[in-house]
Amino acid sequence: MALKRTNVYADDGDLRLIKEAAARLGVSEAEIIREGIHRIALARRVWDEPFVSDEETFDLGGPVEKDDVRSAVTRGHEERERRNRGTAA
Repeated sequence: MALKRTNVYADDGDLRLIKEAAARLGVSEAEIIREGIHRIALARRVWDEPFVSDEETFDLGGPVEKDDVRSAVTRGHEERERRNRGTAA
């Protein structure tokens, strides 16, 4: 992937967070910024076609309760936090 240089203005607090994350993960600040740009660009992307048509469904193997969702979200959050700290699962 060819990289192009650009300038952005960032809040002091955000820059501090970027510096801390880069140090914790052992990567450059530029890498953290590039990843952030990529993630927000994907999050704001408008897709030409839906992922799932109205005729398609997902088989979740049965009813999904509120506690199932809470548990899955909690596990995902904890896993992401471990990854962000650079520790094994």
